[in-house]
Amino acid sequence: MHEPIQPPGFILQMLEGRAAAEFAQLLLQLPLLRLRARRGKGQPILVLPGFMADDASTFILRQFLNNIGYKAYPWELGTNRRRLLDFLPAIQARLEALHTSHGQPVILLGWSRGGILARELARDNPQLVRQVITIGSPVKGGVTASSIGSLVRRETGLTSEAMQNTLRERQRRLITVPIKSIYSKLDGVVAWRACIDDVSPNVAHFEIRGTHIGMGTNIRVYQLLSKLLAT
Repeated sequence: MHEPIQPPGFILQMLEGRAAAEFAQLLLQLPLLRLRARRGKGQPILVLPGFMADDASTFILRQFLNNIGYKAYPWELGTNRRRLLDFLPAIQARLEALHTSHGQPVILLGWSRGGILARELARDNPQLVRQVITIGSPVKGGVTASSIGSLVRRETGLTSEAMQNTLRERQRRLITVPIKSIYSKLDGVVAWRACIDDVSPNVAHFEIRGTHIGMGTNIRVYQLLSKLLAT
């Protein structure tokens, strides 16, 4: 049995305030990032926001992806705050629609809790998904591996045990599509060890330096994405 994964400590939580500086640095570098990025060919990408976030949080990320040759779509389901599995039917319908309209598998890109949803969609619909890319998304340890575990429990009405049992049951069926996991050891919200997938047969991990809140506007994440999407 795995030892419990401890949430990020107080210092890392306080350092999440650096997200504003990460955002400012990205704005300065965006023109150069777009110029140097590997170009897509119109492949569809469904972008899923993190917990307590909505499509506004992924706007700059989606604009960047569109600018480098992909077709990035918002999830259009409001704020990501309800029980995790409650979202799956609506997102699956959106995934199926994008697959049909583009005539090809869809790339799923999820930030934090959005990455968990992306993984579960791929688990259920491997024929519709080209690959999954997660950004700061936990795959083990449950909400106790996060500094906002109490908020998740309050918003969902579920205990840690109930959430763990649900995911454990689903994880009996492996995700077969390629997974690329981006994580940071400086993450002040999700313990980085919780982002390491040692079960899926086709997974690769990529470490960056940055905050959890700022991952959606982190220069290194954008540099990585242009490479990961092309493979």
